[in-house]
Amino acid sequence: MPAFLFSVYIDLFINLRNKRKLMATTNKTTATGVDVTAFINSYVDNEQKRADSYTLIKLMREWSGFDPHMWGPTIIGFGSYHYKYASGHEGDAPILGFSPRKAEFSLYVYSKTEESDQLLKQLGKFKMGKMCIYVKKLADINIDTLEKLCKASITYVNEHHECACRTY
Repeated sequence: MPAFLFSVYIDLFINLRNKRKLMATTNKTTATGVDVTAFINSYVDNEQKRADSYTLIKLMREWSGFDPHMWGPTIIGFGSYHYKYASGHEGDAPILGFSPRKAEFSLYVYSKTEESDQLLKQLGKFKMGKMCIYVKKLADINIDTLEKLCKASITYVNEHHECACRTY
């Protein structure tokens, strides 16, 4: 291979690698200015899921003390905190949140603690993701237990992350 082409190849490789690193550290889930009610009315096409969404908003607002805001295209979040991983990746995330996805709700209310693990045993019908809880409808779960999970998560965030008191 001629030296010129080899040099172009190396430059291209380095630029792609650096671009990949930059893309990997950019947080895709950030607070947006999208109206929560408009999102629910346009995105959620199932009446039961729409009603459950408004119930979750009422409950999470009450439990967290924060108004709902959109995070990314489909997450409704309450409050925010700043996180930083050992890898150096950092960003902001909602303290509590949910997403009314087509198949089921994704509930972002879980912190990996002994208390939360015990509460999951009382929650009802759900599937567990890496750090989120999937439920088909609110009637499938125990709302009192969900409240305890949410409050345990709020406590965990306040104890382990900075700026947990921010409102957006």
